[in-house]
Amino acid sequence: MTLPPEAYLWFKTLHIVGVVVWFAGLFYLVRLFIYHVEADELEPQLKKAFSEQYVLMERRLANIITTPGMVLAVSMATGLLIVQPGWIQQGWMQVKLGLVAGLLAYHFFCYRLMGQLSRGECQWSGRQLRALNELPTLLLVLVVMLVVFKNQFPTGAATWFMVFLVLFMAASIQFYARWRRLREESKNEIAGHGN
Repeated sequence: MTLPPEAYLWFKTLHIVGVVVWFAGLFYLVRLFIYHVEADELEPQLKKAFSEQYVLMERRLANIITTPGMVLAVSMATGLLIVQPGWIQQGWMQVKLGLVAGLLAYHFFCYRLMGQLSRGECQWSGRQLRALNELPTLLLVLVVMLVVFKNQFPTGAATWFMVFLVLFMAASIQFYARWRRLREESKNEIAGHGN
């Protein structure tokens, strides 16, 4: 079977769309997990209502957006490798496929966490989930760099600056969440003393 000449461009286009949808879902899914865990601090009636809503939102996001995005990205990537079989022999592609395997493991781990949250069995804190939420960002940056630079992967100052920037963003998010939590605790403590 001979594929039409534009097959490569269609596979590439749909692969990019799938990756965008997949990552949008992954980023928001773990954010929902954070809100879900933090809802445990509410009074029982509110906690139950919020928990039920988060379970519904998480399931819909995972099943209607995130997983279809993953399936589209992976299936179109398979199409690209069928059209360009020589890529499999290249080092950059082998590293990229390893990172994608890590992303797939992350994706299915999110399903495990989602199940634990729906059963009220999740042991992860909001802080731990915030750290977990940074992992796909790092993997995304590495995958994009591999695709752009291929076998000329840069190791100079610009690369280290990008690594520093990603780590700085992740640390800033963690710092802001901690600062916000401490500020809220301080407000609650002041309000408690006022009564």
